[in-house]
Amino acid sequence: MSGVQTLTVGGDEAEQRLDRWFRRRFPHVSQGRIEKLCRKGEIRVDGGRVKPATRVAPGQSIRIPPLPDEADIASDTPRGPYISDADAAMMRGAVLYRDDHIIAINKPPGLPSQGGSGQTRHVDGLAEALRFDAPLKPRLVHRLDKDTSGVLLLARTGAAATGLTRAFRARDTRKIYWAAVAGVPTPQMGTVRYGLVKAPGHGAKGEGEKMHCVHPRDVDRTEGAKHATTDYAVLSALGTRTAWVALVPITGRTHQLRAHMAELGHPIIGDGKYGGSGQENLGDGWGAQLGGEVSRKLHLHARSISLTHPVSGARLTITAPLPDHMRRTWKLFDWRDADVPADPFEEQE
Repeated sequence: MSGVQTLTVGGDEAEQRLDRWFRRRFPHVSQGRIEKLCRKGEIRVDGGRVKPATRVAPGQSIRIPPLPDEADIASDTPRGPYISDADAAMMRGAVLYRDDHIIAINKPPGLPSQGGSGQTRHVDGLAEALRFDAPLKPRLVHRLDKDTSGVLLLARTGAAATGLTRAFRARDTRKIYWAAVAGVPTPQMGTVRYGLVKAPGHGAKGEGEKMHCVHPRDVDRTEGAKHATTDYAVLSALGTRTAWVALVPITGRTHQLRAHMAELGHPIIGDGKYGGSGQENLGDGWGAQLGGEVSRKLHLHARSISLTHPVSGARLTITAPLPDHMRRTWKLFDWRDADVPADPFEEQE
């Protein structure tokens, strides 16, 4: 494409990162090229320099510099990053659902959704293995924490990406997580409404950042704090030592479920960041380890997601089996999937 052009952000394209907006308009342009164009000031929003992570708003004007044609890129660059046969098999084996528009995978624990500080192996980079017969690799429309497993959706088409992004923004999806927590929450069903504010980490690049809970009455007057709401229900308990809980994030804040359960004094098992690594944490709830045969990995799993299909309009529910370390814990405690409802909150809606 020759010449500079100016495009306007549409009303249905708000609240997304500039690089994602750009990739949806120009899918043949790589993330690296977008970042370089931003650094050089060739991509601008309302005349100002921006970063790839800048959020765009409806009506904003985006300067698009001259870009190479798709055919030129296809002839000059490889089809995608190198993916080992083992990683390709792992990604394809993780597919829970696939049609012409969306793919759902059961993300394994320990695999980041996207690249970040020191991360070179992640779902976004390995998504090339999920191209199948599509012209482009599928695109992430939401994320899970690195150590959280479970249902993760990717869009195979632009229409699906737009529809899914809109659905997540409008909270028209229902996500149910399963977790094992220290102790047994009381009451056994409730709602957590603590706000969250990000505290920077101590590393040179802010590594180790952590979300801190803020009392609901203080959220509006705390700089950077955002309202956050989580529903929880105890599904089973092992005495007073640990409980199997279902969690529904009504809002979608970073580390929301982990921070909220720790604030209740019942951190998720294996969560050293929010619950501490000890088996006891006297005076401040439980520690996040149970000891014995229980894995020290995070016991948080995105069990299911229900949504309206962005193209067909059909209602769709996708369920992911537990990862190995949680399955072993469930077996140890004699917790069985068949003994609990798929949606324990359904009767109250």
